[in-house]
Amino acid sequence: MKHSLPRTAATATLLIAVLFPAAARAQLGDLIKGATQGNSQGATGGLGSLGGVPSLGSLTSGSTGNVAGVLEFCMKNNYLGGATDAASVKDKLLGKLGGAPTSNPGYTDGTKGILTGSDGNSFDLSSIKSQITRQACDKILSQGKSLL
Repeated sequence: MKHSLPRTAATATLLIAVLFPAAARAQLGDLIKGATQGNSQGATGGLGSLGGVPSLGSLTSGSTGNVAGVLEFCMKNNYLGGATDAASVKDKLLGKLGGAPTSNPGYTDGTKGILTGSDGNSFDLSSIKSQITRQACDKILSQGKSLL
């Protein structure tokens, strides 16, 4: 019987390790499904438990430099598809910044796929599925056009 308790604890630990990621993946799948279907409730329903996946409806950057950087990231990774005006929008936004873009922390974060909101919170676009990242890039392109 001495071996029974450690074996039970090991089994319980293994079950938790195996089942928890599956539950998290299922919940994340529901969030992604909600976001792709335009359901803002589905896209925001479990943010606290999954690390703050933002709703696509409220997805915006807090700075011109970050918008330009995220557009660079989106173009480099082919997330903008046929959006031929993305480079022009990015260049015009960079012109508004003046100076070297690499000295702008918002821009450098954006080129890595990190979207920083006006509240200072950031979200890594490379951490989500490519279909959602494409939609996010389209939203950021629209935001960039509105800043011109």
